[in-house]
Amino acid sequence: MKTGIIKFFNEDKGYGFVTDDQTKEDFFVHVTGLNGVTVKQNDRVEFETQEGRKGINAVNVRKI
Repeated sequence: MKTGIIKFFNEDKGYGFVTDDQTKEDFFVHVTGLNGVTVKQNDRVEFETQEGRKGINAVNVRKI
């Protein structure tokens, strides 16, 4: 599991980005990767990564 911070999340459009704590890399996160969790900017989260259609996505995101 990776940890990071929600950099941006648009609830209306259902997507955003999470910044990895260690690598400082930004990962795309779609509402389907949240498993029903509601997130907003600056929330601390745990997540896994998975290859998506346009690159690596954050999935199984949950608040910590």
